[in-house]
Amino acid sequence: MTTLVIFLQLLFIIPIALGSNHPNCDLTNNQDQGSTLRIFHIDSPCSPFKSSSPLSWEARVLKTLAQDQARLQYLTSLIAGRSVVPVASGRQMLQSATYIVKAKIGTPAQTLLLAMDTSSDVAWLPCSGCVGCPSTTAFSPAKSTTFKNVSCNAPQCKQVPNPTCGSSACAFNLTYGSSSIAANLSQDTIRLAADPIEAFTFGCVNKVAGGGTIPPPQGLLGLGRGPLSLMTQAQSLYQSTFSYCLPSFRSLAFSGSLRLGPTSQPLRLKYTPLLRNPRRSSLYYVNLVAIRVGNKVLDLPQEAIAFNPTTGAGTIFDSGTVYTRLAKPVYEAVRDEFRRRVKPRNAVVTSLGGFDTCYSGQVTVPAITFMLKGVNMTMPADNLMLHSTAGSTSCLAIAVAPENVNSVVNVIASMQQQNHRVLIDVPNGRIGLARELCS
Repeated sequence: MTTLVIFLQLLFIIPIALGSNHPNCDLTNNQDQGSTLRIFHIDSPCSPFKSSSPLSWEARVLKTLAQDQARLQYLTSLIAGRSVVPVASGRQMLQSATYIVKAKIGTPAQTLLLAMDTSSDVAWLPCSGCVGCPSTTAFSPAKSTTFKNVSCNAPQCKQVPNPTCGSSACAFNLTYGSSSIAANLSQDTIRLAADPIEAFTFGCVNKVAGGGTIPPPQGLLGLGRGPLSLMTQAQSLYQSTFSYCLPSFRSLAFSGSLRLGPTSQPLRLKYTPLLRNPRRSSLYYVNLVAIRVGNKVLDLPQEAIAFNPTTGAGTIFDSGTVYTRLAKPVYEAVRDEFRRRVKPRNAVVTSLGGFDTCYSGQVTVPAITFMLKGVNMTMPADNLMLHSTAGSTSCLAIAVAPENVNSVVNVIASMQQQNHRVLIDVPNGRIGLARELCS
């Protein structure tokens, strides 16, 4: 069992640094116990990464909504034949990270921060000498005695989209809009807490070109089901099992965790079947049976929530999307009943970007429960409402899913997962859930 440090909404790949002067904020001390490491929010007092010129609350919400919208387009674009690759599509590589894990790469080890993504099979790093990469700190292959490039005839090279061969090394190129990304497929030892994984395969990015959006500066560590994801490459070590608990956005403590492997996982969990959709085989699907707002179970069109292996429709858990997205008829039913139950009843509804249920002043809101087969996931106000810094405005942090896609996926996103232990247990075909205060 291994637990990693997760850093929420971090946008940089840099060595670990000190936060504030509070003793609990000293990231260089040895407070981590065994294989359990600490978690903090990027905006917490302990964060060494707080921006010197932060965005306004409204601007930050709108930016996150735009990133979520692009991510939803990516998730729904995954279809059979393209969803299981070791390197993300251009769209996915150009998204900002949500959660970051600390990893050590190479021999001697180089400490880097990588984006953790439960819906990706990706493993890639910006490497030193990269032309056009935004990061000033990158992995240096020349400094590692265990680094090597993957040969063109290796089976891993067949997993790369559009592979090419240069100097007998497997390479790939990705394009998205006016941007392009070039990388070599490489291998080195990766260490997650105390666990070394030798000959771990990843993309070593060496060039970014074009006038469009550049990729985020950190690397990416995929926890999906594809052949070159962490879960598959380290299957003998972690047995395709992991769990995580994400703290509240307002958390000041180092209490969230990512645990890899079946050992020391929580026992008091309730389970729902983990479904595999052949149309989007890397994603973690569940069976959403109904939704309750307050004490009312909504009358929903079953085709909007049903698991459909033919089209790829259904409901997934995803750590990389921040705000939950629901198919239009589902969202509208949830929104309308939510509004009816908000107190005071004469509260004026406003909008902000993609959020159409916002309020000024104090309001009391009902809980929302996702009724999954075998377990209910109930979300109180802290999991549902975004509050402005001054506290004068709050918005329901659920929005409608994109409609101009192959088939709509309902996404249970990170804000709604906060303070829940989520266990992904692939061998036993189940997802475990329990309320856990990790803030």
